Amino acid sequence: MATAKKAAKKSAAKKPAAKKTAAKRPAAKKSAAKKPAAKKSAAKKPAAKKSAVKRKPNAAFMKAMQPSTVLAAVVGGMPMPRTEVTKKIWDYIKKNKLQDAVNRRLINADDKLRAVFGGKSKVSMFEMTKLVSNHLK
Repeated sequence: MATAKKAAKKSAAKKPAAKKTAAKRPAAKKSAAKKPAAKKSAAKKPAAKKSAVKRKPNAAFMKAMQPSTVLAAVVGGMPMPRTEVTKKIWDYIKKNKLQDAVNRRLINADDKLRAVFGGKSKVSMFEMTKLVSNHLK
């Protein structure tokens, strides 16, 4: 008998909970109906503010810099902008398959890159730019 009473109490307890969720659903539908209207008006505003001004590149990135002898072994000895140095390093990394297979953000340095990276065998791609900038004058 004790189990029958517990089962009756559980079923009675579940019924009011079901009514509460049913009461909450219409309120959720109303708020959902209001949100798309706000998105439409927000989408129209940026289109009106859009300008036709073309962005100029930063002159500091385009300044030709001389790589050190260690870095010149990887990218070449001619002066070039930082952006070109980074592109050539990535070309070297991809050509020699030095990007880590498991964690693609890491670069496994070979002998030439280890000299550029200050003796480190693994360097993250974000740390790489910092280490390379030490070799540009």
